Amino acid sequence: MPLDFSPLWISLKTASVATILAFVAGIAVAEMMFNYRGRGKGIIDGILTLPLVLPPTVMGFLLLLLFGRNSPLGQLLRQWGISLIFSWQATVIASTVVAFPLMYKTTLGAFEQVNKDVLNCARTLGANEARIFWQIVLPLSWRGIVSGIVLSFARALGEFGATLMLAGSIPGKTQTMPLAIYFAAEAGKMDEALIWVIILVAIALGVITTIYYWSNSDSWLDQLLDRLGASVISRWSSIVSRWFSIPHPTRNTQPKISSEFHQELIIELHKDLPSFSLATYLTAYDKPLGILGASGSGKSMTLRCIAGLETPSRGRIILNGRILFDSDKKINLSCRQRRIGFVFQNYALFPHMRVARNIGFGLQHLSKQQRRKQVQKYINLMQLQGLEQRYPYQLSGGQQQRVALARALAIEPEAILLDEPLSALDNYLRSQIEQMLADVFANYKGVILFVTHKLEEAYRICEDMVILDQGKVIGSGDKENIFQHPPNFTVAQLTECKNFSHFQIVEENKINAIDWNCTLTVVEKLTPSFVYIGIRAHHLQFVTNQEKINTFPCWLVKTSETPHRITLYLKLNSFGNHDLDYHLQAEVFKEKWHEIKQRPFPWYVHLDPLKLILLPATGWQKGGITHP
Repeated sequence: MPLDFSPLWISLKTASVATILAFVAGIAVAEMMFNYRGRGKGIIDGILTLPLVLPPTVMGFLLLLLFGRNSPLGQLLRQWGISLIFSWQATVIASTVVAFPLMYKTTLGAFEQVNKDVLNCARTLGANEARIFWQIVLPLSWRGIVSGIVLSFARALGEFGATLMLAGSIPGKTQTMPLAIYFAAEAGKMDEALIWVIILVAIALGVITTIYYWSNSDSWLDQLLDRLGASVISRWSSIVSRWFSIPHPTRNTQPKISSEFHQELIIELHKDLPSFSLATYLTAYDKPLGILGASGSGKSMTLRCIAGLETPSRGRIILNGRILFDSDKKINLSCRQRRIGFVFQNYALFPHMRVARNIGFGLQHLSKQQRRKQVQKYINLMQLQGLEQRYPYQLSGGQQQRVALARALAIEPEAILLDEPLSALDNYLRSQIEQMLADVFANYKGVILFVTHKLEEAYRICEDMVILDQGKVIGSGDKENIFQHPPNFTVAQLTECKNFSHFQIVEENKINAIDWNCTLTVVEKLTPSFVYIGIRAHHLQFVTNQEKINTFPCWLVKTSETPHRITLYLKLNSFGNHDLDYHLQAEVFKEKWHEIKQRPFPWYVHLDPLKLILLPATGWQKGGITHP
């Protein structure tokens, strides 16, 4: 008697329909859970994944209670002439229920792997959440989604227990391959059962092998498929967006600030963080403002609060007279309403979009012709000609940086925020980008905040500086004044002063520098608030005139070399006993080093009274006034 192949066709048909249903439901539920921020998320997720961990017969029993003839739903369906139990539709329901968790969890995992900065960047460019999902999240998750489809199909194909409970095993109608194996073995038809087992194992092995080689492949073909898949889903997503009439990002309806209006960003914000409380008070105008501070000082968090990516605990943020955030007035504009450009530290380029589309992403409110013209304007400005059709992975670090800046500027923001934009570049590229930034900033009519932890970057690019420490502004003002006259010890440290000593007052203009073991003459008026004396390493002078004030014999303890400078570690008035036994660091160019190293010891070092810095221990600033 020839083998009846109806279980194969029933299984394939059932698995295909169940996979389509699981695909639609899985993506919809994964998107909901991805954006869900309410309570009980773990419980909801547990309920959704129950079919994955419960025995299939238990799920079948629960489905039988739900759709059975005596259940409320079953009785309602009977009134409409519908009976699901022991039908092909029941096999589809059972297979869909057990396949859904695989589709849901795989898709959700893929969504969660998308770089959060990429999503936040899209928000700052004016995209609403629906557009972000269709044009960013889905295209970047396509590999996980396809894996979910394959796994769901395999799970639906092998479903047994729930199908048997809900649909039974009716030959030619509901009998799938797993059911055919069971009943053939029960009837002693081992050869027939073995054939079905071989078919199922072949399909399952094909699925597992495909996923393995796909997930571990780094070939050019895999990269091509990756780009092609993202592109296809991106185009499909755009079409679906139009089908559902997903609106373009809302734009600020307030009148655009005229070029004659004085640009101003007022920031008074508090945010409670695990390690400290951020309390930033500052005002920025139309000159680049550098925000300097050590890692973890609150620099990036300040920018994120301004852009609307984080919500302050209290305070207010006002840009050109527009209230972006005010805790008292209950105002908190979303990212896309703030008209603020944000350049992320990792650039956050959309990896599945070419350069031109990256730059034009925030211009969806313009016509195609206007958008093309605006994109070309910033391609020319950033010298990106010829790179329009490249993907981000095909660009150098400097080119990626220019694309990120062009994208932020293309939306013509009222303020632009740059978070450590040069940190990932080598020295050569950093110098090039610094020059480009200086040229761009010179022509940009808006507020510019430039965050960095490197003094030289901020000094070369910015007019004014703000120094942050533990979430508080401890220094602000003109960069030269901050450098020459730091308001306190912490600011002096952060601006790379390397020589400090506690001191005691000897008389009106003389102090005893305790840590340097010397007595110094100072010109600044001494007050009880001063507790430190400091001098920058490049201000130390090597002299031959021993009679000058603040001149002391010194011995070299050790040296440290860079391509252009030598750092000399010196001990005053006596020899150093070991490498850490020194008082001062001096920095000299190599030409000067070749001159002084020929001199016999002791050398003589001069601490110019005009270069000495008297410092209080610390302090915080508000409104440009220091409060110790």
